[in-house]
Amino acid sequence: MRIIFMGNPEFAAPSLQSISESSHEIIAVVSNPPKRIGRGNKIIETAVGITANAMEIPLLQPPKLNEKHFFQYIWSMRPDIFVIVAYKILPDKLLSIPKYGAINLHPSLLPKYRGAAPIQWSLINGNSKTAVTTISLSEKIDSGKILLQEAVDINDDDNYGTLSNRLSKIGADLIVKTLNGIEEGNLKGTSQDESKVTLAPKIKSDDYKIDWTKTAEQIHNLIRAFSPSPGAFTTFNSKRLKIYSSSISDNISEKIKCGEIVICSKNQLVIQTSKGLLEIGEVQIEGKRRMEIEEFLRGTKLQTKMMLGD
Repeated sequence: MRIIFMGNPEFAAPSLQSISESSHEIIAVVSNPPKRIGRGNKIIETAVGITANAMEIPLLQPPKLNEKHFFQYIWSMRPDIFVIVAYKILPDKLLSIPKYGAINLHPSLLPKYRGAAPIQWSLINGNSKTAVTTISLSEKIDSGKILLQEAVDINDDDNYGTLSNRLSKIGADLIVKTLNGIEEGNLKGTSQDESKVTLAPKIKSDDYKIDWTKTAEQIHNLIRAFSPSPGAFTTFNSKRLKIYSSSISDNISEKIKCGEIVICSKNQLVIQTSKGLLEIGEVQIEGKRRMEIEEFLRGTKLQTKMMLGD
């Protein structure tokens, strides 16, 4: 089939690569325009844009999808299908072009976790399983018919980075299987059970702020969900302290305040929560680079009974 691929982040790149190695033909890639980032105002392409350029596939980067010239160009290419992985919502007019419509890869056990951040919310909620799911595109976000779905275990040591990477590779294979099934005419899809829908809304800055009155398990899961980026954070001496890894242990005393440092040695920092203790691993204090806890403690005047958080 003649495919136009649409996507932006690193999560989508394996799918692009996998389709290119299949019997299907990618006739163009659509991704966001490059952005200027950082103090140097450096121009940065999306991960999908970089991959498309490296593979010498025509790359389209329209500022707006409803532009007349963009629509006419896509129409003139006569695509059989759109494949969408982590991209924006498409106008109905654009969706009417491909013979087989559009399919989307979603990293959750749909109908669970519809929305922008399914991987993060799976980790925040401490789930032991997730999935990658291909669906036909519909008007309501992530509500299309399920074409194929593959369950994936969430390991105890998974964070957003490791889980996203694993799901992207499994999803890349699932995309090709889905395209094969559509081309062969034996993949009709199954409607989602609306009674089982849960949502995974877009992440806000308050979502990755640590609340020490929660349990050690809840905070540990929050840290996993936002590592390696943007990093769950607390505060110390009015500075933001990002925490990228942690482990859980039992309470020492119920009389200790939530957020209080209960152990502080050359290589160990342990914080009280509402239930259980949280031992801190890799961190980054505002204005400094990321470092392991031993290095951080060498350069920071911390001691027991000090408090983290506002």
